[in-house]
Amino acid sequence: MILLQTSKVTKTFAGAPILENVQFEIKRGERIAVVGRNGAGKSTLLKILADEIAYDSGEIHKSQDVSIGYFAQSSHIHSNETIYNEMLTVFAETVSLKKQLEELSLKMADHESPDYEKWLNMYQHLNHRFESLSGYTYEAEINSILNRFNFNEIGFHTNISNLSGGQKTRLALAKLLLQKPDILILDEPTNHLDIDTIQWLEGYLKKYSGSIIIVSHDRYFLDQIANVIYDIEFKKVTKYKGNYSDFIDQKAAAYASMLKTYEKQQKEISKMEDFISRNIVRASTTKRAQSRRKLLDKMERIDLPQLNDKSMGLTFEISRRSGNDVLAVEGLVAGYDNKPVTPHLNLSIGRLDRVALIGPNGIGKSTILKSIVGKIEPLEGNVRFGSSLDVGYFDQEQAELTSAGTVINEIWNDFPTMQEKDIRTLLGNFLFSGDDVFKTVNQLSGGEKVRLSLAKLMMQKNNFLLLDEPTNHLDIDAKEMLELALENYEGTVFFISHDRYFIDTIATKIIEVTEAGLVTYLGNYSDFVEKKEQQKRLEEEKKQALNIASASLANDYEQQKLLRRQEQQRKRQIEELEQKIAGYEEELAFKQAEIFKEEVYLDSQKSAEVQARIEELEELMMTAMEEWEELH
Repeated sequence: MILLQTSKVTKTFAGAPILENVQFEIKRGERIAVVGRNGAGKSTLLKILADEIAYDSGEIHKSQDVSIGYFAQSSHIHSNETIYNEMLTVFAETVSLKKQLEELSLKMADHESPDYEKWLNMYQHLNHRFESLSGYTYEAEINSILNRFNFNEIGFHTNISNLSGGQKTRLALAKLLLQKPDILILDEPTNHLDIDTIQWLEGYLKKYSGSIIIVSHDRYFLDQIANVIYDIEFKKVTKYKGNYSDFIDQKAAAYASMLKTYEKQQKEISKMEDFISRNIVRASTTKRAQSRRKLLDKMERIDLPQLNDKSMGLTFEISRRSGNDVLAVEGLVAGYDNKPVTPHLNLSIGRLDRVALIGPNGIGKSTILKSIVGKIEPLEGNVRFGSSLDVGYFDQEQAELTSAGTVINEIWNDFPTMQEKDIRTLLGNFLFSGDDVFKTVNQLSGGEKVRLSLAKLMMQKNNFLLLDEPTNHLDIDAKEMLELALENYEGTVFFISHDRYFIDTIATKIIEVTEAGLVTYLGNYSDFVEKKEQQKRLEEEKKQALNIASASLANDYEQQKLLRRQEQQRKRQIEELEQKIAGYEEELAFKQAEIFKEEVYLDSQKSAEVQARIEELEELMMTAMEEWEELH
């Protein structure tokens, strides 16, 4: 069932087209990813679908009563409520019904009231509605989702006005997930989330009952979630089936096929034009040439397929080779204002290592990196760099950039001997063209600031790079260029990232930051996940073994109790049988004496009755004696 469909939707900004003739549909249960380079129009399309902005032409059809929830990159919750009370607003009707049901319960305590039946019917009606609105689970749902987004660490009763921008964004996403709209539209939902929370979100979205439209530059995330891809390129939207990896293969195959068809037609056109030019003036063949010309004029020409190959030109070179021992950290305690954020940490990094520092948000990863690079003073411990080191640092907040300075001056100030044309060439390689070089830093987008910081870092030719979230704000193409540059880099890399695809491609070692300290794993992210799963399996096996041992002890105890109960029961049965046997013997002796009495043997009926009872008693005694022997 199609929930939403667009037909020939077009959108322009300042007279320039952003999207043209967009055909887009979302069916019930689909997980759609919208991909494309920064500036291609992904967020614009999502806003149009969410009815956040108008479009210039075309049509959008939406099924009746379909609810749409939209999460923007800049989504924030502005409220004077506490975190928990803000989440309660999602269940306003449920909370109201709960209050009404409680009031009716009090009234219904009076069973003799003439209104009792009316209240009972009203209660049943309201309770049915209450159940359909998660009446018995909504509080657990709120607690669960707030815990998953780590608000338990802040406190559910913290006022929203005291939260940071990133925390308000995470809270906006948590609130939207609680609302459970039929169509969930998410623009970069993994920003501000750590790896554990992203993995949880993947699982949540896989099981989500509604339909989903996502914009994300997280390729690992898209591979896990998407089953349909819409690619925006050159203002057009193209649909592909499958996840992100499937899309890459299909797009390459489609381009190759279109190029082959184009080249085939070009050869056909060339042959026809050659025939026309050679035969148009000859009387014997002019009619055939004219016929070919008419066919050529009517031919629907295939355009040369476009290939967006304009990419960031990034290469990291080194000015000298470092020593084999690059970094040694001993007993480092990182923190601010004499307040430690980490326990005592120890780590070592060797030449050509590619080390990823991972862990949940707020555990101190950036603080560790800043302490190592000297941006903040360590509270305790030592940081020792190896010989012949040139250290380069990438700050995720781009604090190294001068906000009021221009793009070209950012390079010129650091490299004053460079010619302007050389700087322009450099910036052109980082996609700053024309007057873009005269923009001030505070006018740049997040992605532009990252590209400018990477340009400066590249020029320094360091042999040891410390990178704090270098892929933030980069589109997928730019991430791939950064990955390629780091793969070919002849220096050492120590980086923080929550992009699992990036970590998987670059890392040769993973260092996980935990509350207890650092844990090192050799290999990339896939190896790390496999080892964590092995650890989990071993823990579960160990737990299972302990449970089996405990169960065995418990079973032994229960078995002993059962045996004691059975022995007691056996003894009681023996006593009861002995009493029965004694009773049978006593009565049998009486009946055997009675048979010889005159009033009995002279009365044939009485004599038969006594004889029948004697035989019955003998049978009963025989059965009782057999049971008695078995019990012994």
